[in-house]
Amino acid sequence: MTGPRHVVTKLLAAVNAHDLNALSDCFATDFVNHTPAHPSRSFTGGAQVRRNWSAIFAGVPDLRAEVVADAVDGDAIWTEWRMRGHRRDGVEHHMRGVIVFTVADEVLSAAKFYLEPVDSSDSDVSSAVARSIGAHEAAAPS
Repeated sequence: MTGPRHVVTKLLAAVNAHDLNALSDCFATDFVNHTPAHPSRSFTGGAQVRRNWSAIFAGVPDLRAEVVADAVDGDAIWTEWRMRGHRRDGVEHHMRGVIVFTVADEVLSAAKFYLEPVDSSDSDVSSAVARSIGAHEAAAPS
């Protein structure tokens, strides 16, 4: 088996096994991570991937991941992820979102990263809109 889905399947298995070496092998040494919602978090290099995942595995020892859905388009694969576990202080770690990977030579060469912590507050959509525009209340539609 080859192609983008195969590479993501290997990545998912490495994450769930907490196998840092197998995970690192899924990424090109010149891997480029774009984080459009948080541009300052973007980076280049497989070494940074390894540092990130080393910290994640240490900080969330029971981390489990799932690819909820995917779609392949040429050398790109759109993946929806769910990650859950508990931090060492007992607080739940729960992330959801999309990562769009580019695959070259059977490794991940680039990503657009939209994975975020789940906001489990009881804030509703109107409150979220108000916060995003700096208002106390979202204006009612006219």
